[in-house]
Amino acid sequence: MNAPEPVAPSAPAEPHVMGTYGRLPIALSHGQGCRVWDTAGRRYLDGLGGIAVNTLGHAHPRLVPALQDQVAKLIHCSNYYHVPLQEQLAAKLCALSGLENAFFCSTGLEANEAAIKIARKFGHDKGFDRPEIVVYEKAFHGRSLATLSATGNPKVQAGFGPLVEGFVRVPLNDLAALEEIARTRPQVTAVFLEVIQGEGGIHPATVDYLRAVRALCDRQDWLLMLDEVQCGIGRTGKWFAHQWAGIRPDVMPLAKGLGSGVPVGAVVCGPRAARVLGPGNHGTTFGGNPLAMRAGVETLRIMEEDGLLENAARVGAALREGLARRLAGQAGVVEIRGAGLMIGIELDRPCGELLGRAAEAGLLLSVTAERVIRLVPPLILNADEAAEIVDILCPLVEAFLAERSA
Repeated sequence: MNAPEPVAPSAPAEPHVMGTYGRLPIALSHGQGCRVWDTAGRRYLDGLGGIAVNTLGHAHPRLVPALQDQVAKLIHCSNYYHVPLQEQLAAKLCALSGLENAFFCSTGLEANEAAIKIARKFGHDKGFDRPEIVVYEKAFHGRSLATLSATGNPKVQAGFGPLVEGFVRVPLNDLAALEEIARTRPQVTAVFLEVIQGEGGIHPATVDYLRAVRALCDRQDWLLMLDEVQCGIGRTGKWFAHQWAGIRPDVMPLAKGLGSGVPVGAVVCGPRAARVLGPGNHGTTFGGNPLAMRAGVETLRIMEEDGLLENAARVGAALREGLARRLAGQAGVVEIRGAGLMIGIELDRPCGELLGRAAEAGLLLSVTAERVIRLVPPLILNADEAAEIVDILCPLVEAFLAERSA
């Protein structure tokens, strides 16, 4: 399949928008399925999915009418009142996860912030005066001061000190380091990790490590908190990435794909954490509003009806195999890793400029951890579209590496 003809986008002017993003010179106007168009009429294949958000792609023919129906009824009413759709979505998440209850918010950052508060309250309830949480190198949990402090990226932390105390950091998949913490840090109350580190470069926790951490948390009476904000909601081929290890967490933050574009965050808790927070301990204005809850309910329903977990596993495997075949033996390609439709291609050098090159060729993607090309497309991606990603991306990678090696 031939790649689209290269384009040369021009930057829209944004004199009144705070410059917190290094944007590409593109403004998107609409989408359909796994395709989006910009305001100049150029078409792109969406390999980014709004950074793992647009689970059902764009303008889904069953999601859109459901949201239109809800908008015409009730968008927001506050948490002073019962919101029946909250119980409907919470019950579904508990059924899928085997956990017990859920708190709803609007973003992954908020979900992770709530998880941190649960861990601290759990520790204080045990009598700890300074409870600590184990976190990980290369982790990313958000940009509030608490979640930034839990994050393992000095570059995003720079300029925002002093950071919040109470976090102890270890390398991913290093059980000995965690066991040393168990021996030496008596006020540890929880372990907080991403099952697959997204912003950190698509680094998975191994199945054996996850099982060992679960067992250690049980022995130590620690909460196991698994950040599934990016890797959850079917992205790896199971509802939640930790299910590949056959374990259950005590606390599971979710967001991104849960509302297929409508902001929805959740913290789903098992029995040990489900009643740590009570009235007045936590809250949110927008979280759990009827529109967001309807988006979550409909997203999960459509995913089940259309077999999107199976699709993510099957098409994701085909995409990884296609990338591996085309890039086999290519000097400068370190590793292709991931699960389902969460894929990272690590190069041996920074490759941020590939964002723009890929967009010019008609493909949207991202680069994370400076050297890792990240693909997190909608879960409706089909085999032909996966092959198209390979056909567009691999020549760009080869050309980029050849230029840098000349």
